[in-house]
Amino acid sequence: MIKSWIIFILAAIGIYIIDQNIKTIFLAGWRWDTSCISLTLVFNKGVAFSMFAFLGPYLKWIQVALLAGVLGYIIHGKYLQRYSLPLGILFGAGISNIADRFMHGGVVDYVHWHCGFNFAVFNFADVMIDLAVGWLLIENLLFKKK
Repeated sequence: MIKSWIIFILAAIGIYIIDQNIKTIFLAGWRWDTSCISLTLVFNKGVAFSMFAFLGPYLKWIQVALLAGVLGYIIHGKYLQRYSLPLGILFGAGISNIADRFMHGGVVDYVHWHCGFNFAVFNFADVMIDLAVGWLLIENLLFKKK
């Protein structure tokens, strides 16, 4: 069980550090534009596609409560032994985006895909959250223990 906690904590810290360092580059003013993708600083006051932005400062506290619930679920369930890496990735990315809300008033996003259609602006932590959720879904749907 200790090995699972170490993997969880190292994954969470690693994702947090990587994400915050990438965001620092954009906060310093770096940008890059092409006809398909723009890497430029945007502060997202909501969640995906700026939904729930009307909640303002309450949104960060709702997200803290949700992430605390996830942590409680991890602690009291038997999930950490099997899913320590994807859960660590998910938790680290979630903490990083929540930290942005406290430090910058919104999540620091910077990847804007606009080749053929306009897509939401997102960041490394968002990609890691999607990866972790996909990993957990595949593990549970395709490789479920009998």
